[in-house]
This record gives sequence, structure tokens and C-alpha cells, in this order.
Amino acid sequence: MPRVKKANRWLLFLVLASACLAVPAGAQAQSYTISVTEQGTPGSNGWYVSNVLLQWTFVPNSPPPEVGQDCLPGVSAEGVTHIDCTAVWVGGSAEVKFNVAIDKTAPTVHAVASRKPDANGWYNKPVSFSFAGTDATSGVASCSSASYSGPGKDKASVSGTCTDKAGNVGHGAAKFSYDADPPTIGSVTAQHGDRSVSLRWTMSADADLCQVKRTGAKGPAKVVYRGTGSTFLDKGLRAAAKYQYTVIAYDEAGNTATNTLTVTATGRLLNPVPGQRVTSPPHLAWLAAKGASYYNVQLIRGKRILSAWPARTSLKLRGSWTFHGHRYRLRPGVYRWYVWPGFGKRKQAHYGRLLGSNSFVYAR
Repeated sequence: MPRVKKANRWLLFLVLASACLAVPAGAQAQSYTISVTEQGTPGSNGWYVSNVLLQWTFVPNSPPPEVGQDCLPGVSAEGVTHIDCTAVWVGGSAEVKFNVAIDKTAPTVHAVASRKPDANGWYNKPVSFSFAGTDATSGVASCSSASYSGPGKDKASVSGTCTDKAGNVGHGAAKFSYDADPPTIGSVTAQHGDRSVSLRWTMSADADLCQVKRTGAKGPAKVVYRGTGSTFLDKGLRAAAKYQYTVIAYDEAGNTATNTLTVTATGRLLNPVPGQRVTSPPHLAWLAAKGASYYNVQLIRGKRILSAWPARTSLKLRGSWTFHGHRYRLRPGVYRWYVWPGFGKRKQAHYGRLLGSNSFVYAR
């Protein structure tokens, strides 16, 4: 047998030792199992609403396998993160794949009114609002709705929510002005003039606009005044014609209040108005004539039954009187009266043109 050098003898020893430690034929290599535990705040539909901690378990854990880079200790990014964890050892490998879905942000919410404001940015009737939202991660699942019918407020509001698919709830509000209470308007009064009428009314402080509509015996209603005042002089009327005036008060929210007055226009003879029904001796009144020092008033019922010369522009009739030696009394029926202006002294009998004539109906 040839002689072996010393170095070669040590190499031969190692080869023989390795052969002795080799896995016997038919023996199985070491294998591992991988499991993971997810820790976080669960939301809805498989989403988390917080960061997620991942705890990995490799069985057996000694000696440890070679673990891939995707075996993350946790996930904090919003959205869906794909996890692909691998473990490799001599003779084999194992793999776990799954997704982690995280949405920590609530939806942004805004309100949508069912209709536009009624007037000047105000609502004066019940209004509903639907809430809508946006969510960049899991998406919006549902939103609420609300309605409002009072009380009246300059800064009214309703609240609503939207929920995303992860269960986060976002809040929103609609702010608006609401007033369903109408203003008030007082009685409308009229003062007669020569073919004119002066109207006057009162309004509550919340009324900021007024409109007057006139309806005559002929033709449709006509707006004769629009403004913020509480008086109006209507001229050019036809004596003895009837007119209806409707005064409408508006507040800023478009609520209205109305009051109506019907008048009979007069000429220069003011009271009673033409055809007026009276139940007591009337107070006759007329407009003054320039330069007149007295007036002649005559009352007719089939014939002249009274003639008087008042110095003022009015005459109060009595229930009975004497004229040209005859006794007269106001009896039910139609009476007509006339007025002339007198100038200078009465004995001069200097009269001007007839101021006018009217009639009234006396009924006890």
C-alpha cells in the first residue's frame, strides 16, 4: 500500500465523518408551518379602522427558517396591503398570502337641499336635505337625510352623517335661513279727496316691503304701489265708482300678509260717499272752494226740502227741520244733495259753479 501524506490523511477523515452524519436513506427533512395573528380594531366588511399588528409563528422555531421580506410586523398604510410571507429551509419552503384592509378616515360629508330657497336666500316652507359623502379608501356605504320645519331662525341648521364601508362615520351640517311666520298688517283706512283716495296702514317690524293692488269696476287688478312706506295716494279715480284695494306686506323670507278695503270714489263732495247707506242723520262734508266765504247746501227728495248756508265745509243734518213753513223729517229713502260756493256777503247771492252732487240712502 502506497504511503499517504499527513495532509491527505486529515481530508480523508473529514469525508468519512460527513458520511456518518448524513441523513439516512428514507428519513424526512425538517418542515415548518406558518401562522399569523392580526391585532387591530375591526370595522365592517373585513376592514380595520386602526393600524394592524402582525404576529408570525413558525413551528418549529428552532432552528429558525429563512423568512422573506414580506413577513411584515404590522401595517399602518390605509388601503389594501397584500401580504406574501415565505419561509425557506433546507429541503422545503412554505408560503402565506392574504390582504390587510385599513381605513382609518371617516368620509367627508356635505348636504344637498331638496329645492332652492323660497325668497332672498330664505326658506319659508318645510325643506328636506340629503347628505352625500366622499371616501377615497373603502368608499361610502350610506348617508342619512333630514328635514326642517321650524322654528324660524336666521341661522338654522340640520345635521347628518355618512358611513363608509369600513364603518367610519363622518358628520356634516346644512346651515340656512328659515322663517315661516308671516308679518302682520293692520287695518287699511281711506281718506277721500277729489277723485282720489289716500290709503294708510300699519305693518309689523319684520315687514320690509309693501304692495298695493287696485281692482276697479272694469279691468284686471293693477299694482299701483310698491315700496316700504305705509301710505299711498291714488289719483284720477272716477267719482261714484267702487274700487277694491289689497295691501300686501312682505317679509324678507317672502311670507305675506294681506288686508283689503273697498271704497267708493268721490268728487268734491266727500261724505256720505255716493249711494252710501246711513242709519242716522248724516254729516255732510265737501272740499273747500278757493275764496268761498260760505256755501249753499240743498237737499232734494222729489223736490227741494232743505236749503242751508253754512260757513264751513260741513253740515250736520237733523232728524227733522222746518223749510219754507213746512215741517220735514228724514224718512227712509234716497236723498240727493248739492253744494255751491258763495262769495262775499250772503245777501249779494254771488255763487260759483256747482261743486257737485251726491246721493245717500237713509234707512232707520
